[in-house]
Parts: sequence; C-alpha cells; structure tokens
Amino acid sequence: MFRLYGERYRQSRKVPAAHLKVMRAIQSCRTEVLGGHVQKCASCGAEHPAFNSCRNRNCPKCGSSATDRWLQRRQQELLPTGYFHLVFTVPHELNPLFLVNPRALISILFKAVSETLSDFGRTHLHGRIGFLGVLHTWDQTLGSHFHIHCLIPGGALSFDGSRWIAARSNFLFHVRALSIVFRGKFLDFLAAAHGRGKLVFHGSTAPLAKSGPFQQLLSTVRKKKWGVYAKRPFASPEIVLAYLGRYTHRTAISNHRILAVEQGSITFSYRDRKDSGQQKAMTLDAGEFIRRFLLHVLPSGLMRIRHFGFLANRAKADQLACCRQALQAPPPEPAVPSPAFLAWIENSKRCPTCHTGTLIPVRTLAPVRWNSS
Repeated sequence: MFRLYGERYRQSRKVPAAHLKVMRAIQSCRTEVLGGHVQKCASCGAEHPAFNSCRNRNCPKCGSSATDRWLQRRQQELLPTGYFHLVFTVPHELNPLFLVNPRALISILFKAVSETLSDFGRTHLHGRIGFLGVLHTWDQTLGSHFHIHCLIPGGALSFDGSRWIAARSNFLFHVRALSIVFRGKFLDFLAAAHGRGKLVFHGSTAPLAKSGPFQQLLSTVRKKKWGVYAKRPFASPEIVLAYLGRYTHRTAISNHRILAVEQGSITFSYRDRKDSGQQKAMTLDAGEFIRRFLLHVLPSGLMRIRHFGFLANRAKADQLACCRQALQAPPPEPAVPSPAFLAWIENSKRCPTCHTGTLIPVRTLAPVRWNSS
C-alpha cells in the first residue's frame, strides 16, 4: 500500500517527520532496502533471500516476535485468580484535543484511569490492586477513538502485604460509579493543564485557547455519560495470555483485515458495533486510508502499555511475591515461547522449494539505497 500510494500521499500534503519515518520503515520492511542474508537449503541447494525487518512498533508485520517476548514476561506475573477486563473511553468531542496534544492528553487519560481504579481498590476492597492498561486510539474503521483496556486480577493485596482480599468472582466495581469518578478526575486534570498553559491549540482547536470556549467544552462533556464498560471476567490466567497475545502489540489494523489494494482504493473488513457486530467491508481512497492509519502513530517514547498498583514496574517484584504468598501460590514456572511462535520459527527454517530441507545462512546482503518512489 505504501509502495503504491505513499509517494502520492507525501506530495499531496505536509507530512510530519514522525509519520514519514513510520511510512519509510513499513515500506522498507523485509525488503532489500534493509539488507539481510541468503539462506541455502541443506537438502536441495536452493537459495532464498531473507531480508531484515524494520522492528517499528507501528508495523503490522513486526508485532508477532515482540508480542511473544512480552507475553513470556507477563507469564511470570500471572496470579491464580480470576481476571477482569474494563474499558475506559472518553467522549469523541475531545478527539481534536487529543490529536493536537497526544502526549499531554494520553498522560491525563492514564492518570485518570489509574487513580480511579486505585481509589476504588482502596475504598471497596480495602487494599492495593494491580492492573495493566493498554491504550487504543482507533475504532474498527480507523477513526479516532481514545480508550484504555484494563486487565485486573480479581482482588487486592492488603496494605501491610500479609493478606489477599478476593473480589467476587463475577463483579469487581460498579461501572456507573467508576464512570462518574473517571469523568471528574479526567476533566479536573484537563482543566489544570489548560490553566498551566500545558496545552497547544491550532486548527479546529484554536478557539479553545481562550477560557470561555474551553470551559464550555468541559461543561458539554461533563453532562455526557462517559463509557466504562466491563467485559465478562476471564475464566483463567491462561485465557488472559491468549487475549493479550491478540490485542496488545498492534496499531490500528492487522494485515489480514485488508481485503484489496487496487485502483487507488483500499478495501478492508470491520465489525459494525452499531449493527450487532456484523462483519462488513469498507472502501477508502488510498490517501484517506493512509491518513487514518497515521493518526494512530504515537509520539516517540510514549508508552502504550503501562502497569499500575502492585504490578507497577518499581514494585512488582516484591509485591507479586507477597501476592503469591498470600494466595499460597507456587513460584512462577520459567517462561517459555508460545507453541505458535515456536511453530513459526520452525517453519521459517524450512525450505520453500523442497519443503523438507533446513535453510542455513550462507552470506549477508548489504542494504540498498531507499527510493521513495
């Protein structure tokens, strides 16, 4: 897609440097541009080039190995308890502010979610909860839809670290109460950032630089019901891992959803949430598709996956040990690659010519100069 229509897109508008970098990485991924090596079959002698991957976090082809490495680390953190899945969503009226202030607004979003859940853990479970937050910025048609998926073990660690306080098996917190507190915290943090001059305004958001229009926006979204959605609890920790493997390391759309790239248009599949989740197809002009995809490129260094409570990076080693002791759970087993990843590795070593021999690297391939056209 980028190879066919990327140059026309770059010439038709001013593209930010961060977006150009992503386009170049994806366009070059696993091509001669990045170099690689030649593999020779030990059985039939056939030679096959294997080009390097770009390893850009927005590339749909480079997520599988990163996902498996990440899952191996998460495997060490699973607790023998039920897990809950909550989704926190902000109203679409705030999308323009997110798009011009992604770093500030996403930080506010994570802070509002983490403080809301931590407060409920303290007041309802009387302990410290732990949870994982995954930011998504898209909907099924690649539009802007800022929300955080939270995966939460069903209980809390007492503040003295001696007891595990279990939640009910089918209920964690009341979502209506969560949404009210979440809304209040987010808007308070947003108003404070505006008051300190931490936000920028341009394009359609330019009028919001003044206090009057900004306060009117806050008043409008404060009257709305903010979406906090509780999905069915996970049946086991193993199912949590299977879910995470599908859901964490991807940006906007996976390759398998792209149905056709032809005549200047992109056709892709999506689930229509307004029509009982029916599978449908949408066709967009290539330029519009690229524009929508690049909307979800995050600023450099901004983390999309974050850990909180007793799963926070600075505390998890000691806190998880306390959780396991309180749950009378054995130490975690050594992390191992998933069967799917091992199968992928094994298949990548098999000769595509004879289908039986093993490919062996015999020489390197130097990178060639990238050609934007």
